[in-house]
Amino acid sequence: SQELCSALEQDHAKLQMAKEAVEQRTQELRTERELLHKDLEQQMSLNIDEEKSCQMLPALPEKNMVFKGLVTNKEDMNKLMLTPLIHYPLLGGSALITFEKTEVAQRIIEQKEHIVELSYGEELEEIDRCRVRVQAAPVDILLPSALEIRLTRSSRSIILSELPSLGIPEEALLDKLELFFSKTKNGGGEVESREFLDTPGQVVLTFAQDRVAEPLIARGRIQVLIGKGKYELKISPCVSGDITNMQLQPSRCPRTVLLSGIPDVLGEEPMRDALEIHFQKASRGGGEVDTLAYVPEGRQKVAVFMEDSG
Repeated sequence: SQELCSALEQDHAKLQMAKEAVEQRTQELRTERELLHKDLEQQMSLNIDEEKSCQMLPALPEKNMVFKGLVTNKEDMNKLMLTPLIHYPLLGGSALITFEKTEVAQRIIEQKEHIVELSYGEELEEIDRCRVRVQAAPVDILLPSALEIRLTRSSRSIILSELPSLGIPEEALLDKLELFFSKTKNGGGEVESREFLDTPGQVVLTFAQDRVAEPLIARGRIQVLIGKGKYELKISPCVSGDITNMQLQPSRCPRTVLLSGIPDVLGEEPMRDALEIHFQKASRGGGEVDTLAYVPEGRQKVAVFMEDSG
């Protein structure tokens, strides 16, 4: 019986040691979990602080914008999408005619020469001038195929936006802004130049020294005393872009035809009507006309080509 008691005591001691080992391991795991939680909280806190610091960076001047873009693939994200506005000189005695359908324009170009009936015979002195011969040709323009732009941030200029409407002349407002920002107590310095941008309510100030602009940009906003009132203005960096390289490629307008050799025998509006009537007739190879621009002899105009949304 003593041997049995001794064996039981030994078993009890072993169980006690095993229990203590389990409790110790449980405590270690609890401690590790708490450390992991603290580390995770610190990382989350750091991320939140980073997001806050990003939001606190000075933004560019606010501007109303309309997004007219395309959803693109990831590999195309660094590509610049261009929407060119091509200025095309139009000489006297010519016309640009844009048809609704591409195949109509191609037919007119292939025929090359066209005899246009003028329905305003009473305005003409000679009967043989009731018909005019005009030449048809394609319209070829140069479009940019590759473009490189170098962006430069000015070390001495700032953009001021959210300017108040005080009902005073622009020059007077520029004087007041220069007076405020030329004082070192306001964080400014000697102002070298000031001018309004094309965007309403925005002014570019350029300082004589390099060290003035950056601290102001870092502030982002500033209370400015103008006359008897205080106004909060937004401060943004001034960034300029220069085209460093541009490659062009010829492109043919699919729906537009250049008509040339048009004599100055009718007024501008009657001649435009006569041309449109002639070239919309299907019996003469024509079709529905979208737009027509006519320039009489002795004058010049500039046509602006935009991206074809059709």
